[in-house]
Amino acid sequence: MAANKLTDEQIAQELLEINSLLDDDKHWQIVDGKLHKEFIFKNFIQAFGFMTQVAIHAEKLIHHPEWSNVWNKVVIDLVTHDVDGISDLDIKMVKRMEKLI
Repeated sequence: MAANKLTDEQIAQELLEINSLLDDDKHWQIVDGKLHKEFIFKNFIQAFGFMTQVAIHAEKLIHHPEWSNVWNKVVIDLVTHDVDGISDLDIKMVKRMEKLI
C-alpha cells in the first residue's frame, strides 16, 4: 500500500480532530518527527491484548508501529520511513488504535 506524506498543516488538522474525540488526557502528539502516545492499561494482560489487536491491523495495512511495553504501559511512535515523515498510513493506524480502546 503506497503512503502519501502529509504536510505539517494536514498533520495538525488530523491531530486536532483525533484528539478532540479522546476522553483521556493522553493525546497524540509529535515527538522527534513521529506521532507519539503512551497508553496506560489496568494490567499487563490488557496492554498485551491491545498490542495483539494492533498487530493484526498493522499486518493488514503492512504498516508497523515502533512500540514498547512495560507492564501496563504501551508506548507507540508512528512514522513512515518510505516517505521520510508522517503519512496517511500513520493516521489510519492512529484511528484504528483509538477504536480498539
